[in-house]
Amino acid sequence: MNVNWLSIGAINLAIAVACGAFGSHGLKARLTAEQLNWWQTGTQYFFYHALGLLIVGLLIKLKFAPAKIAWVLQFGIVFFVGSLYLMALGFPRWLGAITPIGGTLFIIAWVWLAVVLAKVKG
Repeated sequence: MNVNWLSIGAINLAIAVACGAFGSHGLKARLTAEQLNWWQTGTQYFFYHALGLLIVGLLIKLKFAPAKIAWVLQFGIVFFVGSLYLMALGFPRWLGAITPIGGTLFIIAWVWLAVVLAKVKG
């Protein structure tokens, strides 16, 4: 399956901007301080890892990294950011148990990338 991770990274960034704006303008008056903090944390990590996904997409295009790393990052975004957003919107707090799965996927992807890049000669 040939996926354009540069495009997906850019789409993630666009969604992160929209979510940040929605949190600041649409939800600020409706959320508790705790919920707003969850939303802001989700948005912050969304930006970091969407930018990272863009970089990984470039490394994939240059044949320095396998596409599986991008998949791990994308699933990390879905689990980490998604669970925080859902909790902020009033879904059950047990979703917080999913958040560390996303964080673990982030760590796995970045360590995996470090190992792959350490093997690159040049």
